[in-house]
Amino acid sequence: MGKNVIAVFGGSFNPPANSHISLAKQVLENNSNIEKVIFVPVNVKYNKEGLASNEDRFFMLQKICENNEGIEVSDIEITSQRQLYTIETLRLIQEKYKEYEIYFVLGTDNLKELETWHEADELLKKFKMLVLERGDDDIEQIIEEDDFLRKYKTSFIKLQNIEKINLSSTEIRDKVKRGESVTDLVPFEIMDKVIKLYK
Repeated sequence: MGKNVIAVFGGSFNPPANSHISLAKQVLENNSNIEKVIFVPVNVKYNKEGLASNEDRFFMLQKICENNEGIEVSDIEITSQRQLYTIETLRLIQEKYKEYEIYFVLGTDNLKELETWHEADELLKKFKMLVLERGDDDIEQIIEEDDFLRKYKTSFIKLQNIEKINLSSTEIRDKVKRGESVTDLVPFEIMDKVIKLYK
């Protein structure tokens, strides 16, 4: 049994969706060495169109985490003066949780771009990636066919037994704008807030 692990789940969470919670819960259930999942919402300085304020997105994640054991939210990026690189965020979290190993959750869409990330080599030497297959992607194939990823193949852990889930918050925002119901997509704790924010 190695060190206990914290899984870091970054994203815009604009808004947080049932699918985000479902994925976090499945990560906890299917990996006995993972003690908790920490949501890390990106800063509004991250150049993304139509991003709700840092405070609103943090508040919504906080509300959800109150009712879900083993899941927390960190304001490490939203309180920063600039948008942090992933490696900087993970180093700060590692600093806080010295006795833990830190894993980062990412989808195969990001896996394909990983070589372009800031200090990508250092990132993969220091931290493990928990990889979620998106669409028809095959993790093993993506790693094998990419020279950079192949070099670090021991840094990748495929998320097992994960239901295929749609992590898109765009659909929620669009439905709210159209006045359609999102009860099956958004946690009940933040339903009113979501409707108010995105209509």
